[in-house]
Amino acid sequence: MKGTELQSKIVTPLVIVAALGYFVDIFDLLLFSILRVPSLTSLGYTKQQVTDLGLQLLNWQMAGMLIGGLLWGVMGDRKGRIAVLFGSILLYSVANIANGLVQNYEMYAVWRFLAGVGLAGELGAGITLVAETVAKEKRGYSTTLVATVGVLGAVVAAFVAKSVDWRTAYFIGGGLGLGLLVLRITVYESGMFERVKTSEHVRGSLKMLFADRSRLMRYLHCILCGLPIWFVVGIFVTLAPEFGEALGVTPKPNALNAVLYCYIGLSVGDLLSGLISQWIKSRKKAIMLFIFASLLMSIAYLNLRGVSEATFNWVCIGLGIAIGYWAVFVTTAAEQFGTNLRATVATSVPNFIRGSVIIFTLAFAALKPSFGILNAGMVLTLVACGLGLFSTAMLRESFGQELDFVEA
Repeated sequence: MKGTELQSKIVTPLVIVAALGYFVDIFDLLLFSILRVPSLTSLGYTKQQVTDLGLQLLNWQMAGMLIGGLLWGVMGDRKGRIAVLFGSILLYSVANIANGLVQNYEMYAVWRFLAGVGLAGELGAGITLVAETVAKEKRGYSTTLVATVGVLGAVVAAFVAKSVDWRTAYFIGGGLGLGLLVLRITVYESGMFERVKTSEHVRGSLKMLFADRSRLMRYLHCILCGLPIWFVVGIFVTLAPEFGEALGVTPKPNALNAVLYCYIGLSVGDLLSGLISQWIKSRKKAIMLFIFASLLMSIAYLNLRGVSEATFNWVCIGLGIAIGYWAVFVTTAAEQFGTNLRATVATSVPNFIRGSVIIFTLAFAALKPSFGILNAGMVLTLVACGLGLFSTAMLRESFGQELDFVEA
């Protein structure tokens, strides 16, 4: 049945496909954080180059996601949500397979950039489709299911990386994406989009989004309220070996375990934040609660001097739970805007958050020589969480809001 009416069920075929799609998206997205050290070491780079070139490659991937977020978002509002799901999956699947064939940093950078462009489209288009096809009272439960299942992709990626060499891990990630294309055949377009498509309303207009000051500020606040999520993933989790060494953790942590344990926590956090937002009937309060928890857990992380690796891993789980408001955050962004701009916002906002890692890594590199690795981490923690709390407070409450409206 086509998506012409809102569904009262929490679990529908569309929700299942969206959840599996996000699972593959996260699997492929986090592969580089997991494989950074073994892949660059295998290519013959030194320990210092593994850190420096690794950050550069992460920035290339995130730059691709910034561009892809706008590209796929505009396409989602102009051509449809389904077109984005097919195009983005195909691109990131091919790019990840190519990542398994690279022989030097330059080709690695090209394919991580293209993978980033492709990976940018999956979540926003999926959440937009789910939000527009599930009844407003149940919307939060469905998007929570998508995110909770999705983030487990990182956990599976970590286990795969432990079992096979880094090149094979990339091949598996790309293969999963290609397999997902078959499932996408069963998904139908959003009824809300179909109605707007036949109207004369402007769709997917960046000028409409950026030219109006009120709309632009709403958009910026949507972005900033998610800063703590990818700050923690991009700095504390990706650079877990470096932070562990500075803290005297024994034995020294590795990035694979940090990602594994953080994303186990993140899956729990996404479930909790989604349920809490439904129970208290507030997106804003749930987000602010989890940002405050992110601040506390980040401070705890930076004070783990001399602990065991097991204790460090437990704190990574705690960090994951604290930043596990991804589903509520993306759902909130989708609910803030009309159908003719919803895909543009819901797709670009999470990718600007992911892309913020570029700013954080550059700032971290600039602060580290003067402040040291731990104090640099503390400064950026305060910035990310402070901006997140302020911006969340500035957004309007969107719980239970009707979504069948347009931006004029």
